[in-house]
Amino acid sequence: MRAAPPALLIESPTERTTAATDAVMAALALGYARSLLGGRGWRARVWAGAFGGLGLAAALGAAAHGLRLGERAHAALWRAIYLTLGLTVALFAAAATADGWGERAGRKALPITLLAALGFYGASQRLARGFIVFVVYEAAALLYALGVYARLARGGRLAGAELTAAGILISLLAAAVQSSSLRLTLLGLPFDNNGLFHLVQIAGLPVLAAGVRAALDHQPEH
Repeated sequence: MRAAPPALLIESPTERTTAATDAVMAALALGYARSLLGGRGWRARVWAGAFGGLGLAAALGAAAHGLRLGERAHAALWRAIYLTLGLTVALFAAAATADGWGERAGRKALPITLLAALGFYGASQRLARGFIVFVVYEAAALLYALGVYARLARGGRLAGAELTAAGILISLLAAAVQSSSLRLTLLGLPFDNNGLFHLVQIAGLPVLAAGVRAALDHQPEH
């Protein structure tokens, strides 16, 4: 008799739930990216790129967490994930700059944020604790964006700024969950910190997308 082929899916129950929540997040983010395309201008394209990058990173994460892969393939996937997430954060920061100070400022900021993303990616690959480098980079960008949208919300200068700020706060909460050692069983399914991070992020995506859409539908007053 022929030997059974090796199992494609990983055996760990928590890795499987992490992969499943990654897949859900990928579908949501890519759906929002698609909805933002269609003639709304430069800011919409940058936001679509940010959501699209998040969706791609989540799809790659679903494969990294859920599939039985060789060591080299697994390492290559994670390099692609870090690079994609870094570029996603760069687009996010440039979009926040455009919302805060106008499209011209956003266009000037974009190459700077992209270069910063590549720099942090390179550092994350060279240093022993590269994940910490990326966490610091992501947290700095999110806190910067939160400050931008909090200021816009206080002054009533941008439609949807409150929702966008709330979405960013949820993302920061998600990052805190990922950095913890939290483990829970929900509806009979085991989740570790990574799966719980995805669940919180999934809850925040519709809030963030609603704020972005509101801003794009109304010309900001500076």
